[in-house]
Amino acid sequence: MARSDKTRPAELVGLASVAGLFLGGIVLMVTRDVALAAIAGGGGFVVTIISLAMMVLAMSPQLPKSHNNPHD
Repeated sequence: MARSDKTRPAELVGLASVAGLFLGGIVLMVTRDVALAAIAGGGGFVVTIISLAMMVLAMSPQLPKSHNNPHD
């Protein structure tokens, strides 16, 4: 297992955290309500992490094409 394979989940969680903090910060600046900002930030984090996980699952590694397979 390569090092990049081990750090990939941490990168995705970090990206989702940044998105959640950004959304929470925007809501906090607009409404000045900490509870609403926390809810929006948490919701943004969850939506982002689920979206990223689905995109990672949808990407499959490209296998080299075999010229011996007649079904390609």
